[in-house]
Amino acid sequence: MLYAVIVAAAWVIWHLGFRIRVCGREYLPKDKGFVLAPNHISAIDPVFVVLARFWGRRMLVLGKEEIFQINGFFTWFLKYVGVVAVHRGKGDTQVIDEAIQEVKNGRGMLIFPEGTRSHTGEPGKVKSGAFVVASAANADMIPCRIIYSTGHMRLFCRVRVCFGPPIPAEQLYLGEHRSAARLRECKQMLLDAWQQLYDQHHF
Repeated sequence: MLYAVIVAAAWVIWHLGFRIRVCGREYLPKDKGFVLAPNHISAIDPVFVVLARFWGRRMLVLGKEEIFQINGFFTWFLKYVGVVAVHRGKGDTQVIDEAIQEVKNGRGMLIFPEGTRSHTGEPGKVKSGAFVVASAANADMIPCRIIYSTGHMRLFCRVRVCFGPPIPAEQLYLGEHRSAARLRECKQMLLDAWQQLYDQHHF
């Protein structure tokens, strides 16, 4: 109950600072685990995505440890809405293993496949973590494109958070040995989905 109140209050506050439009919310599953895969431009992208989803069970959100150092209130909000810090470059396999189990148990997981913010506004190099989780958990991946009217996050800019049709779990299966060729194909599917969302919804 408190989670719903906090998200609703944050929705109001964020709409005072940004003009947010949500597209494709109907593609988000309501009854099974999934991997939500947005592009990454701003440190507060997780907030936009959580607020765009709005309803439903609290997601597991994987984020860089650096985002917990912005300020105390932001850190509290992130932890309360389900963000878990991932320590980059330290082989944080325990977090990934726990995420796989959570998704298997029917929980949604938000992870930024690029692993870091783009400085150009264009998608950067996509890493493997999101696909490893989706494959191991037998879960669909939901592409998500965050689009800022100014190219980057600025106060009072317009923001579009666009969800696309799921990439089915069977298309994301990497095989027992996680084939590198199959992984490249999966990454390209996500990049293609991001591009399609941009083409449909850009300013």
